[in-house]
Amino acid sequence: MLIEVLEEPLLQSVRTALAEDIGSGDITAALIPATQQACASVISREPAVLCGMAWFNAVFAELDTDIRVDWLLHDGEHIVADQVLCSVKGPARAILSGERTALNFLQTLSATATLARRYADCVAGLPVRILDTRKTIPGLRQAQKYAVRTGGCHNHRSGLYDAILIKENHIQAAGSIRAAVSQATASRSDIMIEVEVEHSEQIAEALEAGATRLLLDNFSLEQLTDAVTQVAGRAELEASGGYTLDKLRVVASTGVDFISIGSLTKNVQAIDLSMKFSNLPA
Repeated sequence: MLIEVLEEPLLQSVRTALAEDIGSGDITAALIPATQQACASVISREPAVLCGMAWFNAVFAELDTDIRVDWLLHDGEHIVADQVLCSVKGPARAILSGERTALNFLQTLSATATLARRYADCVAGLPVRILDTRKTIPGLRQAQKYAVRTGGCHNHRSGLYDAILIKENHIQAAGSIRAAVSQATASRSDIMIEVEVEHSEQIAEALEAGATRLLLDNFSLEQLTDAVTQVAGRAELEASGGYTLDKLRVVASTGVDFISIGSLTKNVQAIDLSMKFSNLPA
């Protein structure tokens, strides 16, 4: 399962976040009797796509295994304003200590999934995939990439270790596109080798060198169309350049295979969520 694949980075990020917030101990929650039980509900204040349940659950599981979280929805489902998402029951101290950290994960990942859904919906029906980038919140790379998939978009490489992307500075350092691709092919022919290109001459050089994907950075619509014709299916084409929703479908219609959007993960605005205690039984 997907969450099982993410289990190690998920737990690492949850433990880091809890340590950051609780430190040597929650001195406010300590004012509550240790035996006090509580019941709380998480409520959305605005429409969104839900994402981050596993991180939310893990926060409370780390604090007290007696806490029970009961969800009314699943990741990927649409939520509306004033909708109850889940209930949290158990020791009051632990719930209070985990409240902010759990909501931080849920509001951030739901925001990422919500934005991804808007981009995915914008190109619905077209044979193009919207990709994320490495412009993620530090420490939340895999979490945000999960949220991107939850929202209906797709992942580019996870990091510097699982695909080769030869950009302008790499080309300058290597001496040429041909030299960089040749070295890449010799060292890691089993993975994607992508080259950033700026004009038709570089496209031709990258194709001859054996690149499997070309990154068309800041190309105009006319240049994108010409590149699709020039490449003629010999390599995958990825368009990049800060495309906004109002221009996305037009870019997708040029025939490129992918459009990478850094704002999927770096320009998110947290979803407004709150946790309300409904009772504090003795």
